[in-house]
Amino acid sequence: MQDRVMQAIETISSVIYGKEHTVKLAVTCLLAKGHLLLEDLPGMGKTTLAHTLAHVFGLDYRRVQFTSDLLPADVLGSMVFEPGTGTFRFHAGPVFTQLLLADEVNRATAKTQSALLEAMEERQVSLDGTTRELPSPFFVIATQNPITQLGTYPLPESQLDRFLMRLSMGYPDAETERRLLMHGDTRHDIAALPACLLAEDLLALQQACDQVSLSDAVVNYVQRLAEASRQSDFISLGLSPRGALAVIQSAKAWAFLSGRDYLLPDDIQAVFPSVVSHRLLVRTELGTGKDPATELLSQVDVLQ
Repeated sequence: MQDRVMQAIETISSVIYGKEHTVKLAVTCLLAKGHLLLEDLPGMGKTTLAHTLAHVFGLDYRRVQFTSDLLPADVLGSMVFEPGTGTFRFHAGPVFTQLLLADEVNRATAKTQSALLEAMEERQVSLDGTTRELPSPFFVIATQNPITQLGTYPLPESQLDRFLMRLSMGYPDAETERRLLMHGDTRHDIAALPACLLAEDLLALQQACDQVSLSDAVVNYVQRLAEASRQSDFISLGLSPRGALAVIQSAKAWAFLSGRDYLLPDDIQAVFPSVVSHRLLVRTELGTGKDPATELLSQVDVLQ
């Protein structure tokens, strides 16, 4: 099964040029049962990555373009009156899918953004006194433009905390960009890609990741990192216990992809920046300009 996952990563990388590490982290997020936030400038391939992940993993896929006039009912669904029967029928929104792409999520108002909170945390939607389960597996991949751009609303901390990872695509290097320019838009290649896995396979892989063993030494390392974030002079909001759990959850999936059934400190370090950077609130008055997660990794010893 692990070989098929690695094949899936290679297949995705055949469309997402020069971003093998980002692709592996995105797959790690799915294996760890987490939601993914892709933050970058427009035109960096965020939507293409989400669409390719859904196709290669054999997941039902829906896309919602978030705008300032989008309403919660446009995402979750609503009760529709049927004159013929004189009754109301629930019309399911696009959230009832296995992979929901919330495109440019920070262009919607806070009310619409918060409509996703229950779905992301509980994998269910409550409307008109009725709770409806979402499909399994269920993922949200949201794209976000930098908040310095016009027409954006910053995501609240509670919403950011629902995302297991935040990744950035970044500009391609010169060789990768030339390859892209010669080939053209790779979105047209997605339909021809093979589906390497099915949704049932993904559920089995998630269970296998849960079985990765965790030693006391690794737990101590994560605890020291969390405590350092809470005592740091340049961080005003440190890592919560849920954030520490997210680090371990992601590291287990990374270890599984690396062919191991046990965790190493290297696994923690590999996923730590992507898992915690959006959960930490940096004191802007210090003006360090450094990534807080990277600073914590450099300050905390692996063994103590």
